[in-house]
Amino acid sequence: MIDRGAWRRIALVVTVLGLIAACGPRPTAPAAAVDVFSPAVVAESMARAFDWQIDRIVYEAPLPDGGTQPVSDTEWVRGAFFAGVMAAANATGDSRYLAAAMDISQRNGWQPGPRPRHADDLCIAQTYAQIYLVERDPAMLAPTVARLEAMIAEPRPGPVAGWREDDNWSWCDALFMAPPTMALIAEATGDRRFLDLMNGMWWDTYGYLYDQEERLWYRDGRYVIQPDGSGPRTPSGRKVFWSRGNGWVFAGLALVLEHMPADYPDRPRYEQLFRDMARALVAVQGEDGLWRSSLLDAAEYPIPESSGSGFFTFGLAWGINHGLLDAETFLPAARRGWQGLMWALQPSGKLGWVQQIGYDPRSVSADDSMEYGTGAFLMAGSEMLKLGARGS
Repeated sequence: MIDRGAWRRIALVVTVLGLIAACGPRPTAPAAAVDVFSPAVVAESMARAFDWQIDRIVYEAPLPDGGTQPVSDTEWVRGAFFAGVMAAANATGDSRYLAAAMDISQRNGWQPGPRPRHADDLCIAQTYAQIYLVERDPAMLAPTVARLEAMIAEPRPGPVAGWREDDNWSWCDALFMAPPTMALIAEATGDRRFLDLMNGMWWDTYGYLYDQEERLWYRDGRYVIQPDGSGPRTPSGRKVFWSRGNGWVFAGLALVLEHMPADYPDRPRYEQLFRDMARALVAVQGEDGLWRSSLLDAAEYPIPESSGSGFFTFGLAWGINHGLLDAETFLPAARRGWQGLMWALQPSGKLGWVQQIGYDPRSVSADDSMEYGTGAFLMAGSEMLKLGARGS
């Protein structure tokens, strides 16, 4: 008979083995025989991820509290995926990407989401505006233009204590959801009022959520460290900066800059912000190329997370391709990021290690995946293709 002490020792061993299994293997580069930077491999990997995801569109997604969130074809979850689809369409010329984007846009009747001012409900309109730039049909823009005209007609103050999400951008994710759409609409229509609207709202949110010292963004007002030093911190006493939240901002910055005129008065501020964030992000990149969900405290959740990593890799590669980041400093980080993403991409095309819908750092598993993670992967792959084309 095994005594109680022996049972305890056995239980301890089983627990430790279980924790090791849950952590999964340490991310490593794919087999040396495969050049993950080869344009053919990048394009094939993007197509595989797209095929897997387009066949698994969800209409209900889990929430961190155990509940679920409905997902519609005008929701931000879908909008972020199709931002990646459009990036892939532009980078590869593969007609399947544009066909999928056209299909969802037509099903939506070119309508943004139902909430009049909510940033999330403008995300899908990035796709409409990009298709317009190809097709030039004004009906594709009309509902979104009307939405933005109404916002111009009723200006509201920026985020303050007691904010409402449907008023202004009081959570950092919003800077991916709405600003690129507004910059695209300004480009498509030639009307800078839409860019001016975006500009004022962007810097309101910057003043509310950006940490000048760390050069990173708090997810929302719950995480802001006050002047007296009070506020939530990680177990090791670090400030709480959520990986995907900062990924939303970094990718949003790149998209805004891509569609902002070179002579726009505030453009230098966006460029400086982009460079500052890039330096801060590279400093906390994991050795395996991926970032952890708690940016300044990797030990809090040591498992790699692929959706924030996808947006960061996209932004770094985009910055090099557009001359805002020097290749000598940032290309190694972009390449490590892409290697890590290729490790997270399963043979089926499923991108694993994607943190589920949330608003703060959490752990993930190899089986976790969501559409916005695939969107980030497609965006990153699109810029990696361009890096290859420029001989980097």
